[in-house]
This record gives sequence, C-alpha cells and structure tokens, in this order.
Amino acid sequence: MTNVDETTHISSKLKAELLAEALPYIRKFHGKTIVVKYGGNAMTEERLKHSFARDVILLKLVGMNPVVVHGGGPQIDNALKKMGKQGTFIQGMRITDEETMEVVEWVLGGEVQQDIVMLINHYGGHAVGLTGKDGGLIRARKMMMPDKEKPGQLLDIGFVGEIEAINPAVVKALQDDAFIPIISPIGFGEDGQAYNINADVVAGKIAEILHAEKLIMMTNIAGVQDKQGNMLTNLSAREIDEMFEDGTISGGMLPKISSALEAAKSGVNTVHIIDGRIEHSLLLEVLTDQAFGTMIRSH
Repeated sequence: MTNVDETTHISSKLKAELLAEALPYIRKFHGKTIVVKYGGNAMTEERLKHSFARDVILLKLVGMNPVVVHGGGPQIDNALKKMGKQGTFIQGMRITDEETMEVVEWVLGGEVQQDIVMLINHYGGHAVGLTGKDGGLIRARKMMMPDKEKPGQLLDIGFVGEIEAINPAVVKALQDDAFIPIISPIGFGEDGQAYNINADVVAGKIAEILHAEKLIMMTNIAGVQDKQGNMLTNLSAREIDEMFEDGTISGGMLPKISSALEAAKSGVNTVHIIDGRIEHSLLLEVLTDQAFGTMIRSH
C-alpha cells in the first residue's frame, strides 16, 4: 500500500492560511541570523534528514541567514564500537583520549558534516562545511572538569576543549555570498591540537558572537520537562537555575540548557529547545504562531 503525502489531505484554504501565517515571520526575521544546533534523531533518520535540509534551504531562500552547528554522538559511538571502544561520559561531556579524538575528527569533520552539506546541495542549496580550523573559527584550550564528588578538585577528561575565542569572519563571508555554513564542533589550540567541544556549547557561543535573532536546539525530547513530566514552554533564567539546583536538569541536558541560558543572557533574542523527531519542526518554530518546544528567556 502506498503512503499518500500528508499534504494531499490538507484543504487549499488551510494551505493558504498556513502560508499567510508565515508572512509576518518572514518579514520579521528577514536578514537575521538563526543558529540551529542540529542533533538527535533528526540527524540519523533518513526522512528527517531530508526534511531538515529542505527546511534550512527555505529559510535561506526567504531571506534569513541559517547557520548550522551539528553534533554526532551516535555516529561517534558507532565508529568507536567498531574499534572495540566504549564511549564514556562525565556530566554530559565525552571523555576523549587521543584515539577517540582521531575518531571524533573524521566522523564529525568528515562523514557527518559532508553528509549534511551534500543533502543541502542536493536540494538546491549552497552549503559549506567548516571546522574550528577554517579561518581560525574556533580557538580552544583544554577543559578541566570540576569533580562533583571531591569539591575543589578537577578531572582530566582528555582532549575536550573549552572555547577561548570565536572568529566569525569566515561565517559572515559565507553568509554574504549566500552560502549556508555547516559547522563541526572541533576547536584548535595555538599548537594545532584538535579539541572535541560539546556541540551545544559551540552553537550557543556562535549565536552570541553573531548576535543571532534565534538559537534553536533540535533534540530528542519535546522540550524541557518538570519532575512530573509536564512540558514547560516558557522558562526564565531564574527558573532554570532552580531546576539545576534541584536536579530536574541533569546529565546530557546540562550542557544544552547551560548553553541556551548563556546565549539568552548574552543577547540572543530567543532560545528554543524543540523536538527534532517531528518532521519540519524547524519551520514550525520559525514560521508559525504555534508555541513549539521550550523557549528560554534571560529574565
């Protein structure tokens, strides 16, 4: 039995209303930068990968400036598994020895990045892949992680980096030439050493430096939930701090929410955490009235 495209069931009137609804948002965000952290199922399911590529192109065609920062945790884990290695994490950060760093570089900066670039180009967009090395985009230094078990002590988690500086010149040059930058979260030290940086952290910092209108984080959850599992659509900085304190936000969500909060406090107009498992969730967030996912405010 063949699947009928869902849009064939939508009346012409409703289609027209949806298009009309998008108009004020197209006008409002024309010429503005929108940074998208691309991760989770949206990066691994074929259907979602193709719809994401088309969505990013549409945003570009209507005059916005999308910048994509991608993750690749599952792809890195698969590559490590083939080598007989197990990925390990502390507070949401991957422990990265020398061998793991080599895998991170070729999976993120090669396989994953080029997959996204090729899909966007396939659908008529013009995407260019970047790592921190290109144009000196991301300068990094080794990160030492505070030990929660032993206050005052630091944990060495290998070649994991924290951002020293972002040089946005190469991103701006690509935007001016109608390209869509696709950024892998790999930074480089002054000695040329590569560092694995959490993609949420990179997306947040890039959004700050580019004075983005929006930072949109695509993930595998509907948004931030309270301890009872209720979806929270609108959160302030103070409310998020309380959720860190009482353990509502923990594990892999820590770097994501921390980066979202820091971006909101540093001038990014709105930060959204949305469900990347829903087809076209990016367009629904940017171009419709629908309250989608969790919005984080600085106040």
